[in-house]
Amino acid sequence: MDLNAYRKRIDEIDDELVRLFAERMETAAGIAAFKKENDLPVLDTRREREKLQQIAEKTPEELEDYAVRLYSLLFELSRSYQKRLLGTQSELGAQIEAALRETPPLFPGNPAVACQGVEGSYQQLACERLFKRPNILYFSNFNAVFSAIESGLCRYGVVPVENSTAGSVNAVYDLMRRHDFRIIRSVRLKVDHNLLARPGVKLEDVREIYSHEQAISQCAAFLQQHPGVRVIPCENTAAAARMVAESPRRDIAALASRSCMGLYGLEALAESVQDQSNNFTRFICIAKKLEIYPGADRTSLMLTLPHEPGSLYKLLSRFYVLGININKLESRPMPERNFEFMFYFDLETSVYSPEFIQLMAELPEICDSFSYLGSYSEVI
Repeated sequence: MDLNAYRKRIDEIDDELVRLFAERMETAAGIAAFKKENDLPVLDTRREREKLQQIAEKTPEELEDYAVRLYSLLFELSRSYQKRLLGTQSELGAQIEAALRETPPLFPGNPAVACQGVEGSYQQLACERLFKRPNILYFSNFNAVFSAIESGLCRYGVVPVENSTAGSVNAVYDLMRRHDFRIIRSVRLKVDHNLLARPGVKLEDVREIYSHEQAISQCAAFLQQHPGVRVIPCENTAAAARMVAESPRRDIAALASRSCMGLYGLEALAESVQDQSNNFTRFICIAKKLEIYPGADRTSLMLTLPHEPGSLYKLLSRFYVLGININKLESRPMPERNFEFMFYFDLETSVYSPEFIQLMAELPEICDSFSYLGSYSEVI
């Protein structure tokens, strides 16, 4: 046989497979109706396990693994289709629908917002991008920001969650999980670090540079050009700028944003000294209560999976089946479990779509642990 003949035979087989697939899914719909009438769960783990064993026994040995993978995916598709027909909704799905009904149509303009740092920080700039006239309260660290929201002192908080060069801020993810808070909006800011000092100070006068450790890492190439200068980490870029402005010393400088120049009366000895010009930090607005504002098209999740072969594949196939795009997938080792990981997902999907509601109903049953961080839109 030549190639065209093989392709013709493949087409004939595919036609039969499509017909049988449609027939199989139609039968699955009948099974769904029976299960609903008799109050039976969609997932029958024992039946699927027995079925996979039968498939393996009927398949030639060299194709056994392929057949098991194929039918595992078919089972995923069948369950997903049954749940869509049944309109299955989880407790989380009910909470999301309640939030969609109860959240006001307009994003608040001037609430009390907790930020880490001091005036002039990137958190402040992010906060002012998110809100028209925010009442900002500053705190020394992320723990204090979360505690301010937990206690009711502030309705919202704005914290960094990832940087395009330095990666995720894991401390924030840990606090999100511990406090069970929700993301209600996000914003991306271009990071522009400048070397700031008191008026009249020259670059060759500088003996010490202060800044946040992440800003220091983002300006590594510039700092390497000045090997005789001592670099000292501190809690915040704006706090470093304020310290330089208040100090009588004329041999110190800070890596901070341009907004700190006018705010603290400093001058730029060098501008835009970060290693990469396209350096962005993403900030999230967090709240204790689930709020979903109109236009929400991004969802964030944290979850752990069973420690067994194929568990991540099964999860990813669920996104694929529902046509949901993944914007971010990151894994992080779990210290309390050897060789097991926590996964962070950002999904691109409208919160109003039936696929989203179905996904929220299905995910908890296939995860060891599951945290819904919220659905929101991102300010560009």
